[in-house]
Amino acid sequence: MSIHISAKKGEIASVVLMPGDPLRAKYIAEKWLTDPVLVSTTRNIFFYTGMYKNTRITIGASGMGCSSIGIYSYELYKDYDVQCIIRIGTAGAYYDTVGLYDIINVDNACSESTYAKFAFGNNQSAIAHQGKAFDIINAKASELGTPVLAGNIHSSDIFYRKNPAIPEIAVEHHCKAVEMEAFALFANALELGKSAATILTISDVIPTGAHISSDDRERSLNPMITLALESAVAIEKSL
Repeated sequence: MSIHISAKKGEIASVVLMPGDPLRAKYIAEKWLTDPVLVSTTRNIFFYTGMYKNTRITIGASGMGCSSIGIYSYELYKDYDVQCIIRIGTAGAYYDTVGLYDIINVDNACSESTYAKFAFGNNQSAIAHQGKAFDIINAKASELGTPVLAGNIHSSDIFYRKNPAIPEIAVEHHCKAVEMEAFALFANALELGKSAATILTISDVIPTGAHISSDDRERSLNPMITLALESAVAIEKSL
């Protein structure tokens, strides 16, 4: 048990999938896992552990933003000996060359966030995925016939901003899209010697205003979720 996760030792699997939304964690666990067990509900952030294709996997929410996923992923790595975390979420595309429903396997998370600087003395503004998960995800995507883009993304601390222009850091690092969590996840994994990846489905195309409807959102995320689960099985076998 940690400060923010109430699961007992042994109740969290070695590989964890982390959507942002607790209800999405519930949806994934109940739809895809066999005999999912709710192992933590602290602050209504749900963690479920169950079986997928004879592999034990945990699904747990991260909340929104670097500070939130920073807490949960750090405690998973340190207190529960988690070896790999795959963030699965949505992102807004900065350019209309990236379309709705496109899936990105993130190369680097780029951010103005001070998370890594003040947590670890790490002054990098771009932090790469960690460990073998990224390559395993690409291999599984090829097996499944799921098209996946590679590229950098912007992890922003800000959802609403006065200036509508693409932020300078996103331009500098050629970021395809924006989300809010991957940078802190990658920073924690780098510091602790763990594995981390982020898979994102494009839910909005910012320059055109196109977006996935709320009714279509669950169905549209299923290819990403399946890819993450299949990758988790392969990652667990490689540990």
